[in-house]
Amino acid sequence: MQVNLSPYANKKICVAVSGGKDSMALLHYLFKCGGDFGITVSALNCDHGIRGEESERDSAFVKEYCAANNIPLRFFKAEAGSFKDEKSARLWRLECYKKVLEDGGADVIATAHHLNDNAETVLFNLARGTSLAGVKGIADEPSLGIIRPFISLSREQIDGYIEVNDIPFVVDGSNLSDAYTRNKIRHNVLPALEEAVHGAARNIYNFSRLAAEDEEYFARKAEEIILCRGDGFLIKPCGERVIFKRAVHFVVARKFGKIDYTSEQFEKLFLLQSAENGKRFEFLGLIAIKEEGGVAVMRGGLLQAEEEPFSQVLKSGEYACKSVVVSCGQSADSVPEMCKALKFDLDCIPQNAVVRFRCDGDKFTKFGGGSKSLSDYLTDKKVPQSLRATLPLVCDGSDVLIVCGVEISDKVKITQNTLRPAVMVCADPFKIN
Repeated sequence: MQVNLSPYANKKICVAVSGGKDSMALLHYLFKCGGDFGITVSALNCDHGIRGEESERDSAFVKEYCAANNIPLRFFKAEAGSFKDEKSARLWRLECYKKVLEDGGADVIATAHHLNDNAETVLFNLARGTSLAGVKGIADEPSLGIIRPFISLSREQIDGYIEVNDIPFVVDGSNLSDAYTRNKIRHNVLPALEEAVHGAARNIYNFSRLAAEDEEYFARKAEEIILCRGDGFLIKPCGERVIFKRAVHFVVARKFGKIDYTSEQFEKLFLLQSAENGKRFEFLGLIAIKEEGGVAVMRGGLLQAEEEPFSQVLKSGEYACKSVVVSCGQSADSVPEMCKALKFDLDCIPQNAVVRFRCDGDKFTKFGGGSKSLSDYLTDKKVPQSLRATLPLVCDGSDVLIVCGVEISDKVKITQNTLRPAVMVCADPFKIN
């Protein structure tokens, strides 16, 4: 059995070991052959406690094996009753992996998924009616620091390696039961498919690699039409449904965590591109607005943040997650390219003034006089709706004195009587891409 380890040369690899055949074979192979590539090997074991005494037995076996072979081991044990299903346990294991990587204990985590696991995943997702993304199968996940060196090896190859090298292992009893859908596919569907079409699992693997290449291309094209807008996103105009759909999934599911959006909602978002500017569609606690020919998506409701006294912001130079730099003098020392400097009379700011985000009922006095609602003023200024909730405001009650990055009220303008001119620097919404 040969595995190409050159992509992992000189890395610290921590193997996720359950004690079963696959993970024990991977640990043994990396420990035996990794030295030729400058690879340093360690192991980690996670006892989620779902299988009770059997889980403890497996962890004890891994500890004993690693101690006997001088393999460093990180052990994680969840509190009894922490998890009720495999999904929550799997998320916990990922957190354990993350801790090892963050602690510097490893450059990557290696899991023992193999060719047959990949085929089971593809078949399972196909049976559930997945999209192209669901047939990519199992591969390395660089963003999570996870590698899968055995992914192109078959179940038979790993079994043969175990037998030739007399590698000990434990058996997970839950893998023997057909009570789980994946086990039914493993024990019944895949063997029947292999009998009907020789090499089916490997052919499915090859197909999944091609699907992954296609999906990566579509994903890149989708990311090209997504712009970050304040606390939301703008999906630029796109007539290609396949690209627009992936952009929507990226924003709605991955960024806002709304995984239960429907095809009907997607259709409304796609058609929103053809609506008039300002047209909106609300769904799943989100607001989608036709803007600049595309669709802006943001959370519904006004952005919540505690008020801070203007005097405090004047000292700290920051409000919530927004940088608000204020200095006395006629000009700012340096203004970042994406920011705008607003000059105002510091003595015209009342002592009880606060910095906050917008509220219902806010009003603004334009230069030359004349008051109107802040919403109408921002509409006149053509400030994108997707950015309005994220603009810090300097306010005296409902009277807005400064819209950071946009304009100052006539009430705080500099005149010939100004004694303390000041400058506020904040992100310019018209320069945000």
